[in-house]
Amino acid sequence: MKKSLKTIRGSSLSTRDTIIPIAIIGFLFFIFGFISWLNSILIPYFRIACELNNFESYLVTFAFYISYLVFSIPSSYLLNRAGYRKGIMIGFWVMAAGALIFVPAAFTRAYQFFLLGLFTMGAGTALLQTAANPYITILGPKERALQRISIMGIMNKLAGVFAPLLFAAVVLRATDAELFKQIPLMSEVARNAALDELIRRVIVPYIIMGAVLFVLGLLIRYSPLPEITNEDDHTDVVLVASEKKRIFKYPHLILGVVAIFLHIGAQVLSIDTIISYANSMNIDLLEAKVFPSYTLFTMVIGYVIGIVCIPRFISQLRGLQISVVLGLLLTFLIIYAQKQVTFLGHTADMSIWFIVLLGLPNSLIWGGIWPLALDGLGRFTKLGAALLIMGLTANALMPLLYGYLADIYNPHDAYWVLFPCFLFLVYYAFYGYRVKRWSFSKSQSTVH
Repeated sequence: MKKSLKTIRGSSLSTRDTIIPIAIIGFLFFIFGFISWLNSILIPYFRIACELNNFESYLVTFAFYISYLVFSIPSSYLLNRAGYRKGIMIGFWVMAAGALIFVPAAFTRAYQFFLLGLFTMGAGTALLQTAANPYITILGPKERALQRISIMGIMNKLAGVFAPLLFAAVVLRATDAELFKQIPLMSEVARNAALDELIRRVIVPYIIMGAVLFVLGLLIRYSPLPEITNEDDHTDVVLVASEKKRIFKYPHLILGVVAIFLHIGAQVLSIDTIISYANSMNIDLLEAKVFPSYTLFTMVIGYVIGIVCIPRFISQLRGLQISVVLGLLLTFLIIYAQKQVTFLGHTADMSIWFIVLLGLPNSLIWGGIWPLALDGLGRFTKLGAALLIMGLTANALMPLLYGYLADIYNPHDAYWVLFPCFLFLVYYAFYGYRVKRWSFSKSQSTVH
């Protein structure tokens, strides 16, 4: 008989009921973290190999993450119908199919095919995200949800630290810096031959990736991962759910979706645009490839701080509030603090290091929003989780907006888009999560 998370959430939790599911979910976070954060190196790689401008290159993130908007809600229904383990298996297989689409795309050097492959991989990742986030939110005491999510974040971001470096080690060569300088000077025939050779380097890595993802799907299908059921959570919660009828009558959830969207937008800008920003300072790709890993490493540090301090020294709500204020402060420093510095062997404008430091506040914002947004949803928890996952479409839209502004103005001034993101996050962390009815009346909001 399958266990549900509702039957293993009580006071007598066994090692199998907690450690094994958390380890499996942590593994999922590592996998879709590795796949997702490859985009940070694919953007400049495709910009060179497919001869793109800034806006066109950021279609990489658009194609990958717009699938979250398309498939998040269907994912919740698929998980309800097929179950979580079978649904996760399907997610891995969809990702494997997307990876294999890179093979014909590389042979034809057709950017549209690469975008199709990324869209397909994003669809599989959306399914995994819709399954994994409610698991880790519900699996244990609510007041420690941010701590558990921080552990998952470490797995996700550690994968991101290694993903661009591994891709660069496999695909890029020491002589490529000179090649990139010579490509614009070549004849059309020579340039096409060089670009064809460059893009076809992805074929073997993505064939291997597809095979591994397929096998992982089978392993997860027969793992001891339990199913989630949220029926009869608490009588009062069910009564509230039956009265409200529709998910959109939960303001704290809907505002949380907006907050997730803007947080994810700020996060992806600090990672997926930083190589292009470094390129604008005359730092070539072979040197700039490490900057996304710097940002992701600061996020890992932030997660560790969260695990140590929350809830022992500060509440997860206070951790969220500190993070959003710090993010707003760093945004102003990115815009206004400009001075050439040499650090870790890189000579660049100091603003790039404030972008790296955005990893610290961004590490705790995601985990701080989830328990606040899902609070009291009862039988709507899966659907609420799917809506929150849809907030990941910011990964699709915000880099495009940044690329558009970078082409019109410059890569530095385009970072002004971070300001409204953190401004709304400050609102949600201090007030928006308390709103329980669509009214501006103080008497119609409650404080948790």
